[in-house]
Amino acid sequence: MELVSLYYFSELAKDLHMTRTAERLYISQQTLSNHIARLESYYGTPLLYRKPAMSLTPAGEYVLSSAKTILNEEANLKAILSDIEQQERGILRFGASTLRMNTSLPHILPQFSERFPQVEIRLTDTISSELTELVLDGELDLALTVSRKADPRLTEDRMMDDQVYLCVADSLLQEYYGDEAESLKACSANGAYLGNFSQLPFCLLENRIGEKIYECFAEAQIKPRSYITSTYTHISASICFERLAAAFIPHVCLAEQRQEIPEDINIFPLLYNGQPLIQQVNLIRLRDRYLPRPIRYFEDLLSGYLRAVEQVHLERIV
Repeated sequence: MELVSLYYFSELAKDLHMTRTAERLYISQQTLSNHIARLESYYGTPLLYRKPAMSLTPAGEYVLSSAKTILNEEANLKAILSDIEQQERGILRFGASTLRMNTSLPHILPQFSERFPQVEIRLTDTISSELTELVLDGELDLALTVSRKADPRLTEDRMMDDQVYLCVADSLLQEYYGDEAESLKACSANGAYLGNFSQLPFCLLENRIGEKIYECFAEAQIKPRSYITSTYTHISASICFERLAAAFIPHVCLAEQRQEIPEDINIFPLLYNGQPLIQQVNLIRLRDRYLPRPIRYFEDLLSGYLRAVEQVHLERIV
């Protein structure tokens, strides 16, 4: 049995399509087929049903589970030996949302690359649920995610509490609320209840922040007026700063852009069930994955930066 055959089999199990997997791995379809046949001959049983559509046999399910364990242990062994030899080279595979990459990486990569210039960094930009699966599959070493139900296979280290704010231009409040705008701002200084802002057009989000915001609207028993819907928080922030609509912007984004926020933008802490709406941001990794020295250093830099960002004061009433 060869490790490369187990690796190819585990990759094929993701697509269950010979052509797509071969193209993704930059090998010929015949080479991939030969490796699968080699495994089936070694174990003496079919690992795949070929028709009507490719799927794993019961034996294939067991081999896939064992292959993940074996390949993880091989990766751990290589990482440990690299540390022993102090090679300080290799690959760091990191995942996060576009927002969190844009805000954190420019601040930590110069210091990281100065210390470990021979480490290649591979980035994956997607939503938290997909990042979690990539870490569980061993395709990412680390990922920044918004916490949900803990998985016993993962280690989760709290990086920061990312508070969500309702941001709206003073001119927009004056347009929709007239003489009531000042009293609305005063009562929202320590927390904004969406039921008081029902007339405004909003930038809505299709991500985990967006899910919680829709719960805020449901709590207020109102249907939001959508100006735009997007998965990108930076787009919402830009529209808000142009005074076109109200937006829901997390702390990390506002802290990064605080020098660019127009002076006439009100920043209210958003309330949900009477409490500030806060998302816990965690750095996750496989519990049984050994992290070599460069990855541990990257983790320390990221942790230090995000905890500093968490301390930035943002509430502002115009």
